[in-house]
Amino acid sequence: MSHTETHAFQTEVNQLLKLMIHALYSNKEIFLRELVSNASDALDKLRFEAVSNDALNEGESELAIQVSFDKDARTITISDNGIGMTRDEVIANIGTIANSGTKKFLENLSGDQAKDSNLIGQFGVGFYSSFIVADEVVLETRKAGAELADGTRWVSKGEGEFTLETVEKASKGTSITLHIKEDMNEFLDRFRLKNIISTYSDHINFPIKMLKTEWDEEAKVEKETAEFEQVNKATALWTQPKSEISEEDYSNFYQTISHDFNAPLTQIHNRVEGTLEYTSLLYIPEKAPFDLYDRDRRYGLKLYVKRVFIMDDAEHLMPAYLRFVRGVIDSADLPLNVSREILQSNKVVDKIRSASVKRVLDELAKIAKEDDQSRYLGFWKQFGNVLKEGLVEDFANKEKIAKLLRFATTHTGDAEQTVSLQKYLDRCKDEQEAIYYIVADSHAAAKGSPHLEVFRKKGIEVLLLSDRIDEWLVSHLDEFEGKKLKSITAADLKELAEDEAETLSEEDKQAREALTEKVKNALADAVSDVRITHRLTDSPACVVTAEGGISSHMARMMEQMGQSLPKQPPVLELNPEHVLVKKLEQMEDADKLQQWALFLLEQAQLADGEPLAEPGVFIKRMNSLLAEVM
Repeated sequence: MSHTETHAFQTEVNQLLKLMIHALYSNKEIFLRELVSNASDALDKLRFEAVSNDALNEGESELAIQVSFDKDARTITISDNGIGMTRDEVIANIGTIANSGTKKFLENLSGDQAKDSNLIGQFGVGFYSSFIVADEVVLETRKAGAELADGTRWVSKGEGEFTLETVEKASKGTSITLHIKEDMNEFLDRFRLKNIISTYSDHINFPIKMLKTEWDEEAKVEKETAEFEQVNKATALWTQPKSEISEEDYSNFYQTISHDFNAPLTQIHNRVEGTLEYTSLLYIPEKAPFDLYDRDRRYGLKLYVKRVFIMDDAEHLMPAYLRFVRGVIDSADLPLNVSREILQSNKVVDKIRSASVKRVLDELAKIAKEDDQSRYLGFWKQFGNVLKEGLVEDFANKEKIAKLLRFATTHTGDAEQTVSLQKYLDRCKDEQEAIYYIVADSHAAAKGSPHLEVFRKKGIEVLLLSDRIDEWLVSHLDEFEGKKLKSITAADLKELAEDEAETLSEEDKQAREALTEKVKNALADAVSDVRITHRLTDSPACVVTAEGGISSHMARMMEQMGQSLPKQPPVLELNPEHVLVKKLEQMEDADKLQQWALFLLEQAQLADGEPLAEPGVFIKRMNSLLAEVM
């Protein structure tokens, strides 16, 4: 018995449909690429399931996609005899846009049609691209192996709601009929549809068929016959020799599997023979998808075994820090019934993964060495923060990853991350003992830190780190090419202190000791120690991390993640040449000394990016002290 329901689209999906229809107008032909790609996935899934359950084939020997059109009815139909969907699966999986992440996607849209079009391309428009050319879409589907009466019909005009109806469907799989808009007549043409298939879907690994045509001598026109013919090569691209594949072929295949409008930055195509046999075709994208940092999003490569599709998002074939890599791996050494659990502990998978990671990193190193750095720096801007995760995750490739890192530094002056660690070493003086860095909440905060003063005076370059992952990065990268990485906010930077033993009189030394002791007593538990600094030239004071302690920046990050740490009083360092510090030496009034000492401490903490516990008290104290000297 037929059962029909009407459902409303989510508000976000409504917004997205409207935006897609307008923003993607110049790329309207991609609807066919998306629908054919979805059909191919359905056929892949059936072929895999049928390995262990031949009944799912329902007696059909050939898996194929059919594309047809009816000029009079103004329809285009794309059909497959693949795995099909149940009613619940139609609701859950009919299009990628309806899945979680839509809201985040919309938040990234700017209203600029050109930029939004590119963003949608990164997202992958999937099934709903149908509404670019159609004012109504009808989908009929039946799960392979289900009863004929268990088919589902989905109908929508893309205007706020859709209907679901239980129908009888003789064939398994899915059929999508597009009712073409009045201004989209160009697609009601065999040559146009065939050209789109040739451009975007020639290497789909299943036959794509259209009705044959023959010449009608009497009417002097070509007419369709009742017989279908294959219009694509249906040869898996990765199985072909590289010499026979054009850049356009590579690009079109990438766009098919990634749903990206852009061409890839590069591709890596390898065939391995010997004790282990497999083929890999890996792509490094040019642009990052908007949800690159979405923890719920599954990432990975498409896994095939002897050209039989096994699974999407085979994350065990590529580590998380290379999750932007797209492509396929086709193995001859894995069983057809391999599962995600088996992949976790399979030695063949481990070897494929290790070799694939090496190829990707080597390819990036090759691009990084090009005379024109724009390609690599473009990649770094899109994926640099993800690549940094590799230093934490992939100890075996630590050196390779370290060479690929790029940083902003005091040498360049701007926020662009363009300096490699090797470039830093090439510029530093032979006697320099370490690679120096500072981590701050922003580039401006790092660049403006008082800790840099002595480094500027001595002409020493400092890495300016301000990305959220940088604190973890430097905790896992302790040295490069034999030189230690050292924070300029660390307490122990004695190598920068000038030798004052001969220039300071015994009286001066005693005066400085008395000053630090006096200020330490005035501040009590607010500090762990007070010292004379060797890192300041202009500022009166700074705070540094006690030896073995957690940096204030790391502590703030941990707190933001909900992990409160015990408070660690900082070390306060004083610049004895600064006028304010000189005044402290002369103060005898204990209360006044305490107020000035607290003022210098809180001022130094603010400069270090530390939020004050009581900003109102600080302002009141500052106003009171200013009133005294005015």
